[in-house]
Amino acid sequence: MSTFADTGAAPVVVAAPSAPDGPTGRLATWAHAVSRDDIPDPVYQRAVHLLLDGIGCALVGAQLPWSRIATSAVLGIEGHGDAPVIGTGRTTTPAGAALLNSTFIQGFELDDFHPLAPLHSAAVVVPSMLATVAHLGHPVNGHDLLLAAVTGFETGPRIGLALGGAAMLSRGWHSGAVFGGIAAAVACGRLRGSSPAVVEDAIGFAATQASGLMSAQYESMGKRMQHGFAARNGFYSAALADAGFTGIDQVLERPYGGYLSVFGEGHHPDVDAPSRDLGTRWETTQIMVKSWAVMGGLHGVVEAARTLRERLDGHAVDRVDVRVGDVVYHHGWWTPQRPLTAVGAQMNIGYVAAVTLLDGVALPEQFTPARLDADDVWELVERTHVELDPAIDALPMTERFQTHLVLTLADGTRLSASVIAPHGNPLDPVTNDEVVQKFRSLTTRVMPHARAAEIERAVLDLPDADDVASLIELLGDPVDGALDR
Repeated sequence: MSTFADTGAAPVVVAAPSAPDGPTGRLATWAHAVSRDDIPDPVYQRAVHLLLDGIGCALVGAQLPWSRIATSAVLGIEGHGDAPVIGTGRTTTPAGAALLNSTFIQGFELDDFHPLAPLHSAAVVVPSMLATVAHLGHPVNGHDLLLAAVTGFETGPRIGLALGGAAMLSRGWHSGAVFGGIAAAVACGRLRGSSPAVVEDAIGFAATQASGLMSAQYESMGKRMQHGFAARNGFYSAALADAGFTGIDQVLERPYGGYLSVFGEGHHPDVDAPSRDLGTRWETTQIMVKSWAVMGGLHGVVEAARTLRERLDGHAVDRVDVRVGDVVYHHGWWTPQRPLTAVGAQMNIGYVAAVTLLDGVALPEQFTPARLDADDVWELVERTHVELDPAIDALPMTERFQTHLVLTLADGTRLSASVIAPHGNPLDPVTNDEVVQKFRSLTTRVMPHARAAEIERAVLDLPDADDVASLIELLGDPVDGALDR
């Protein structure tokens, strides 16, 4: 099918999706057509700051021990190319760069996540777009990059909500890796100027590559890379579709072998969710920016521990009790074995509670090899008990990440703190100013202030940038290792 776009000049044929009124078709059509005038300014500005946050996380993640292994391995496979690998001084193919740059953003659990449809949006959208810029080989302005980013930020959570949101996480899927490839494909298709029909093909390619197992969280370096697979797949999907290689039509809604019917089998997927309220309800402003280097569901644990730490007055803790709902429990609790890997510690309720009670924060320094095997931390971990409270899961979705922490002191005194919705949630978001402060705090660890300030200015000025090449060049130079000190 084709429609004619009214440009005020000669009609331009725009190929429509195979079923324009279906969920896939409506999503593809919106992603192609949405303009700056359609996007409220707070949404547009939030997209700018989500890019800044993702870039800050990538710069900190680029020279972590596991990131260096990933860089060596991927460059050994992909070889050299024109796409910068952030913070390394190296270049590789666009696909290799998408994989690595996403791995860096996810490298230390500092990046954003959506609280109701868990995925790390910047980790899939930003690297795939940068790879697309490299592949296109012509100037791309900041405005076009931001419009593409918004389409990705809006798509990922909607795909997740169609599958029950956090329910996928409870079932053991690495949900962001499952949802994220489609978000990346849509963003890259928009950046390429693809027609709705071609965006539909890109969605089809991304959907058929979706995967990710949450068992990677215990000790696997692969957990850091799984959003990278989605970013790479999204880049490839849009590129294949743009070249005329056809994908799966109506992939979201197809009853046999369709994305929602397969991943949602037995769980009543909401087939209309991917395209519901596009342009009137904005998921971009619901994306949660993290304050701590831990799994998103553990921000309540950190905040509760920080509250009680101020009330300890030097008294010894005899027992730690944590009560959480299903999503946080299954994602964040298993009996830890000493020493944990960094990724396991960042996911584990017991370790995060203990180290925060002792140190008052949960930042990169709390996950160094020395801290991961410290006696004072493990003495407290061994006194920590975690309880699943099914009543929490009967509450409204926005309250299901709540945390209840009780400390029993050596003299029998009990101290308690509850966090219903941690800072950063949609009702109490991290402000754009706080995002800037977080970027500055993170980059101080790995680069001189002058370079960080130049990157910050380049990102915040993206709406008026004629070419994003200067920003990309700033990102490529090597950075220091956040854990090398």
